[in-house]
Amino acid sequence: MLTAIIILLTIALYFGALFAVTGIASRRRAASDFFTGGRSAPWWAAMIATVGAAISGVTFISVPGMVEAQSFSYLQMVLGFAVGFVVIALVLVPLFYSRNLTSIYGYLAERFGATSHRSGAWIFFISKMLGASVRFFVVCAVLQPLVFDPLGIPFVANVAVTIALIWLYTNQGGVTAVVWTDVLKTLCLVASVVLCTVFIGRSVGMNIAQLATAVADAPTSRIFFFDNPAEPTFFWKQFLAGIFMVIATTGLDQDMMQRTMACRSTADATKNMVVSGIVQIAVVGLFLVMGAVLLIYSQAKGVKAAKPDELFGLVAWSDGMPIVVGVMFILGLISAAYSAAGSALTSLTTSFTVDILRRDATSEATTRIRRLTHIAMAALMGLVIIVFYYISDDSAITAVYKIASYTYGPILGLFAFGILSRRPVRDRLVPWVCLAAPCLSWLLQWWLLSKMGYAIGFELLLVNAALTMLGLLFISKKYNGK
Repeated sequence: MLTAIIILLTIALYFGALFAVTGIASRRRAASDFFTGGRSAPWWAAMIATVGAAISGVTFISVPGMVEAQSFSYLQMVLGFAVGFVVIALVLVPLFYSRNLTSIYGYLAERFGATSHRSGAWIFFISKMLGASVRFFVVCAVLQPLVFDPLGIPFVANVAVTIALIWLYTNQGGVTAVVWTDVLKTLCLVASVVLCTVFIGRSVGMNIAQLATAVADAPTSRIFFFDNPAEPTFFWKQFLAGIFMVIATTGLDQDMMQRTMACRSTADATKNMVVSGIVQIAVVGLFLVMGAVLLIYSQAKGVKAAKPDELFGLVAWSDGMPIVVGVMFILGLISAAYSAAGSALTSLTTSFTVDILRRDATSEATTRIRRLTHIAMAALMGLVIIVFYYISDDSAITAVYKIASYTYGPILGLFAFGILSRRPVRDRLVPWVCLAAPCLSWLLQWWLLSKMGYAIGFELLLVNAALTMLGLLFISKKYNGK
């Protein structure tokens, strides 16, 4: 019961900080600024927010937990992320800013037509709703036995109350609230990881220097894997997948790009992207180091988690561990999850209002529709989280990337075809191509594994995008030069 009360106080204090930041950031904002923040965010704030946005509750829980099985191989993908951020900065940022887009999927309307525009928006809607729900589910599932079960509060109430609080602070400030609360989130997140690593190391009698040596000497500190192309950890598979994964899930994701689109100019937005890619390598490195330290502790103390995702929480709240570690674990977890959920709600509201309902973002008359949409998005996300809680049995981070590989592939294919080719397409047939590509990708993945023993990993995104581009080429028409 004492643990539950401490965690509830930590959550209450964090939400108090969120509402304070939101109140300050959203003062004297017009209703239409919900979508773009008035394009007034400093580049450094957008950069910190972008780095933090990429780190959800799933990352906080699952990345340290994957070290035992996959060592530091995830860093290969993160190196690809850095290259992908440069591509976004040089190609996509100028494209979106030159068109003064509120939603990035407006480009599809200009390039292909209204049906393609809505197809891209619907794919984003499905992917973001599922992906954000998976991420938030991880946190709710961790907090349920620690806090809500001891207090007799059911999982449904846990989700409902938390989603309601997230709706409240995002409804007040929109994208402006997202940027500045993400800055708070990132600072809390990095501090919690560093402090947890230091305290866990001390609990096994190691100072920082000894801990660094132990991590470096451990077999789990291996980063690069060039030996077996058939394995999902093979360097080139992860590196190339990382490049295109970040282009699809950041550069072509309204949620991630809304921070960048809030910057004051194209130059600021470009700077934000490039620096974000570099900083993210260091931040993810901290998570992997913490994962190695968790393994050192679990081996020394005989702590064994039933699932990799449970290791961090199990160690943080184990007997003999200072209470500050548990508090920092909860602070990092909720700061990652709650801000990510708030950001997802804002981007879903923006895309649904602007892209699917086709409302003018600059019109004050849109405000009522936007508020109703915001409520609907919050309710739907809560419902999906509850459903996922009862059916999920997969590793959370694998589930998130699996969803992204199937749903972001058509978006990547649409934008790539639009940028690399000048051929028009038969707009009414685009939804069928976007449905066919993931289905064919799944069949190809199954066939390669069953017939040839080749496991397609995160590169499934590239296969999916390539099939989408082939489909668009098939339904395209010759460019007449006009």
